[in-house]
Amino acid sequence: MFQIEGGWRGRRAASRGTPWKFGPCWRVQKALDDRCIAYEVVPGPWRPKNRTAVIEGTGQPLYPAIRFEDGSWYREESKDMARAISEGRFLAASLNP
Repeated sequence: MFQIEGGWRGRRAASRGTPWKFGPCWRVQKALDDRCIAYEVVPGPWRPKNRTAVIEGTGQPLYPAIRFEDGSWYREESKDMARAISEGRFLAASLNP
């Protein structure tokens, strides 16, 4: 299991009860769900300058970012992350950060 940092979009949409699912975090979550990969969404700060854990782990403040149980991180543009997950390259990326 691993964590997706910055699930604020999903939390925000759920609290408003909107049926729309869009955005970078949702795109990665959908790819993980489609492949039946277990994960935990970790809500993070809305403002990029307050995302200290993500900045320390990835060197930049953008979401989504995935933190593995061993403490390593995975971060790319969400379309690239979703493609890697869908094509089965995600686990290889997690083993070779």
